Amino acid sequence: MKILIAAYDNTFQTSIFNYLKKEAYVCESALNFQETSEKLHSYEYDLVILDFSSNKEIGLNLLSEQKKKHPSSSFIIISDNSSLPEKISAFNCGADDFMVKPLHLQELYSRVKAVLRRGTLNGNEVLVFKKIKINTYARVVYLENKAISLTRREYELLQYLILNRGRVLTKERIAEYLWGDDSDLLDNFDFLYVHVNNLRKKLNWQSSGYIKNIYGIGYMLVQD
Repeated sequence: MKILIAAYDNTFQTSIFNYLKKEAYVCESALNFQETSEKLHSYEYDLVILDFSSNKEIGLNLLSEQKKKHPSSSFIIISDNSSLPEKISAFNCGADDFMVKPLHLQELYSRVKAVLRRGTLNGNEVLVFKKIKINTYARVVYLENKAISLTRREYELLQYLILNRGRVLTKERIAEYLWGDDSDLLDNFDFLYVHVNNLRKKLNWQSSGYIKNIYGIGYMLVQD
């Protein structure tokens, strides 16, 4: 899962970034509202953690604008104002959750999981595709009801393919999802071929046929 952390206090942002990255999320950060807007325009995120503390009005405008363009995108709002009007304004603009500073990172993590489960995973903790089942809470993958061992990248790749089943995903898009900002530093996509190949082997010959190579473009998880 890919998360944008738009919290403009460096210490606060770093603490959130490190905590969520430790929990195996792909995290990116934005230093101000302008950078947040640019990243939301250029990339896709499963969740945005947006801090209103520095400027509520700009934050509300950004939230409202983004929800109109991408209604399915999820937002957790953070604020230093606990008033009811503040919360109502955020929810009316499309916020999925609202937290007040100071906050505990463990609680934020729980809220993140809940919002992602409601949004990207449609309220389910389990993803199923053919004979493959993923428990997204425990981050365990089952093939024919037997747990298999995947690396972090292989797990994220499989989950991303299942969530986008039937859609062609470009190599650039997959790389940006798996590596975030670091994908710009990659010279080629050989690493992606390696991860796909390893994933095919671990899912055995029958399941590996589900991952279709779209020549010169990327990959697609086929339905039939």
